[in-house]
Amino acid sequence: MTRRFLPFACAGTIGFAVDAMLLMLSQAFLGPFAGRLVSVLGALLVTWSINRRFAFADRASDTARLAEFTRYGLAMLPGATVNWLCYGFVVAMLPRGEVTLLLALAIGSLAGLGTNLTAANWLVFRIQR
Repeated sequence: MTRRFLPFACAGTIGFAVDAMLLMLSQAFLGPFAGRLVSVLGALLVTWSINRRFAFADRASDTARLAEFTRYGLAMLPGATVNWLCYGFVVAMLPRGEVTLLLALAIGSLAGLGTNLTAANWLVFRIQR
């Protein structure tokens, strides 16, 4: 699993950028929490796509992409929960502003990283038999 960490972290970095961009665009209309739902969904799609091509290319499904994406989304729920709780805590404790949202997003993303890597490795991109 250690050889997968760097490509997974790179996918997460790109996902973080997508998450941050969508959060900044959507929070003005939806607020910091509903806007985060939009940004998380965008980041989920991007990270799944990158991870299946790089971090787990040897295990990605050639045919059942929708099933794989569904497994990916479900497997990311524990990490997303950790991420969301940390994000919410920081947003609630610090004064509102774009810097606070980005800080909250970064703290939440780092908090969920290990959980998400483990879930992707064991639950989503399993060895094809």
